[in-house]
Amino acid sequence: MPTLTQNIPILDLSPEIDELWQDLNDAMQGVLRSGHFIMGPNVKALEQELAEYLGTRHAIGVNSGTDALVIGLRAMGIGAGDEVITTPFTFFATAESISMVGAEPVFVDIDPETYNLDPALIEARITPRTKAIMPVHLYGHPAEMDAIMALAERHNLKVLEDVAQAFGAEYRGKKVGTIGDLGAWSFFPSKNLGAYGDGGLITTDDDKLAELARMLRVHGSKRKYYNEVIGYNSRLDEMQAAILRVKLPRIDASNDGRRRVAHRYNELLADMPGVVAPVSRADVNHVFHQYTIRVLDGKRDAVHKQLGDAGIGTMIYYPVPVDKLPVYSGSSASLPVSDQATEEVLSLPIWPQMDDETQDRIVDQLRRSVA
Repeated sequence: MPTLTQNIPILDLSPEIDELWQDLNDAMQGVLRSGHFIMGPNVKALEQELAEYLGTRHAIGVNSGTDALVIGLRAMGIGAGDEVITTPFTFFATAESISMVGAEPVFVDIDPETYNLDPALIEARITPRTKAIMPVHLYGHPAEMDAIMALAERHNLKVLEDVAQAFGAEYRGKKVGTIGDLGAWSFFPSKNLGAYGDGGLITTDDDKLAELARMLRVHGSKRKYYNEVIGYNSRLDEMQAAILRVKLPRIDASNDGRRRVAHRYNELLADMPGVVAPVSRADVNHVFHQYTIRVLDGKRDAVHKQLGDAGIGTMIYYPVPVDKLPVYSGSSASLPVSDQATEEVLSLPIWPQMDDETQDRIVDQLRRSVA
């Protein structure tokens, strides 16, 4: 139990590590003693276990979530001269990956409740150069995939889901990351299913896309030293795969823990003026990678600072929309919903094992700061 003198981080991994210590230690010792460190039996087993859990034909381990996006785009044939429609309200890697393959990100504004790509605004931005849509399931809330897939089918576009923040989330009974042509996942340590280093995953039901992705992660070769295309060195580490295999069977319980904390936040914040709690729409299974509120009336930055001064870690995801960053400045017209979100959002601490005393302290300080 934390005391009033202890700081509260935005994420505390120590309860998870304590709970899993013996299993994690056994798994890591097993890798060390095996002598297999790159693309070994744990990577192969993890890929099979992930495919089964997610309900997809292919799960392909790579070095990071960013690599998953880049390799996914390459596998789909996206390149120079192409346009990919995506959100401006996301981590930079979403748009960066599009630029890295030579294509151009086209930014479309977001839904004000879910912070995800607004499907109603997509069609107006489709041009003859548009080749794909890249929705992001931000904060763990699934994007409106039925509407996005309908647009993609009507205009013959590919769909690559950025699932970095949404492992285990469901949209109308189907795991996100398995609805579009490809899913790209991150196993960064802060993710719902996180490694203790970098790691990523590509999922698809398409055999051809899977074959290309597997080639691209190992320098463009199906067989060692017989390279067919220019690829990447993007192999999932065997140690990280072993760690993820320990954590995967517990992911549903972990996500349930996050939902418990989020629902209690909702109850505690229900009567707090100037604060808007996040939504969780009825047809989705939100996994609350982040618990992100809105702080109204221009108070967000002051509240952020006051919480920090009180020893409570909060984060602003994201303070600048991607289309306003220097490398993309001027690339799109005003996107007012995204712009407003960057001025109001504030993510509060959340982890599956958070106790009520910690949460009460956070909310009490938030109430004082907002007032």
